Amino acid sequence: MTTPTCPYTAGAALDPADAAFAADPHPFYAALRDRAPATRVRLANGSDAWLVTGYDQVRGVLADARFSNVPPRGAGRPKPDSPGQQARALLARHMLNTDAPDHVRLRHLVTKTFTPRRVDALQPRIHELVARLLQEIPRDAEVDLVDAFAFPLPVLVIGEVLGVPPADRDALREWTYQVGSPAHTLPPGALDDAWSSLHEYFKSLIDNKRRSPGDDLFSSLVQGELDTDELLAMAFLLLFAGYETTMNLLASAVLLLLTHPEELAEPHWPHVVEETLRHASPLEGATWRRTVEEVELTGTRIPAGASVLGVLAAASRDPLRYPEPNAFRPQRWADERTPPSLAFGHGPHYCVGARLARLEAQIALPALFEAFPGLQLAVDPGQLPYRPGLLVRGPRVLPVRTR
Repeated sequence: MTTPTCPYTAGAALDPADAAFAADPHPFYAALRDRAPATRVRLANGSDAWLVTGYDQVRGVLADARFSNVPPRGAGRPKPDSPGQQARALLARHMLNTDAPDHVRLRHLVTKTFTPRRVDALQPRIHELVARLLQEIPRDAEVDLVDAFAFPLPVLVIGEVLGVPPADRDALREWTYQVGSPAHTLPPGALDDAWSSLHEYFKSLIDNKRRSPGDDLFSSLVQGELDTDELLAMAFLLLFAGYETTMNLLASAVLLLLTHPEELAEPHWPHVVEETLRHASPLEGATWRRTVEEVELTGTRIPAGASVLGVLAAASRDPLRYPEPNAFRPQRWADERTPPSLAFGHGPHYCVGARLARLEAQIALPALFEAFPGLQLAVDPGQLPYRPGLLVRGPRVLPVRTR
C-alpha cells in the first residue's frame, strides 16, 4: 500500500478521497505534527485549511471559543438555490454547528432526555438485538461483517432511540453515507437528493410523533421545547452520529483484534474499546471550526476567518501523550496516567452519545467472539477499502470467515 505524501512538504494538494490516504492517513498526520502543531494545507477542492494534529493543541481548539462551530456562509457543494442546499441548510443547524448561547440551550434540552439512566436502560434491548443479529450470521461462510453486524446493530439501536420503523433503515443508511462523503466522489445530483430525502423523511417522522408519540427518546424531544427546524436538525445529528461512529468503532475493533489475536486470550473489553477509540478513531476529525480572530497556537499564528480541523485521529497518536502510539495495546488503559482519548471530542461539544457507543461496543464485541471463536479475516487487511473524507473513518467492508 502506498503511503500518501505530505502535501506540506511536496506541494501537492491533499485529496481526502484518495484511497491510499483513506486507508492509512497516519504517516501524513505524523509528518504534519513533526512540522508544527497546526499546518496550513491545500485541499483538492482548491480551498485551504489548517489541520491541528497535536493532542494538547486539538484539545485546546475544541474548548476555545475563538474557534467557532458556526459554518461560514456558502459552504458546501450544492447550488445555493437548489432544494438540496435548502434542506442541507436546515439539517445542518444542529447543535454541533452552533456556539453559545444557542449551543448551551440545545445541549441542555438534549442531555435532559439522554440521561445516563435512560441510556443504560437500553442495555437489555441491545443484548436482544445483538443476539438476533448473531443468529442471522451463517456459519462456515464468508460474510461482510460491516453489512451483517457493524452496520445493522447501531442502526437498530438508533432506530430504537428515534422510533424509526425497521423498513426505513437501509434508506437512512444510504442517504447518511452520501452526505458524509466528499461531493466529488458521488454521482451528479446524488448529494442534493440525499439532503432532500433526509429532510422530507425527518419532517414526516416528527409529524407522526406529534400525533402519536412513542416511548422512544426522540418522542420526548418532539414533545419538548424544540421547534420544528431544531427537531429536524437534531434528528439528523442523532442519526449520523448515532450509527456512523459506532459502526466504525465495531468494524475497527474486530479488525484490530483479528490482526492482534494475542489480545483475544484474556480480553478486558472496556480497555479494548478504549484502545480502539484511540488507535482507530471512528471520527477522523472534529467538526470544522472557523477562527473568529487571529489565534496563536503554540507559536503558530492562524489568521481570522480560517477553516480549522482538529484531527482527532492524529491527536490520538501523539507520541508526546501515548508511548508507542502506533501500537494496539489495550493494556495501556490499565494505567490511570493514560490521557483520555479525544475520539468523542472534548469541551462543550463532547459527544452526547459517547456513553451509548461504548455500551454497544462492550456488549457486541464479546458476544461476537463468543458466538464465533474461530472468526478469521477473509482478505489481506492491507487491501480493505476505507471511508473517504476527513470526518469519519472505518473500513467500508470487512470480509470474514465464520467458524
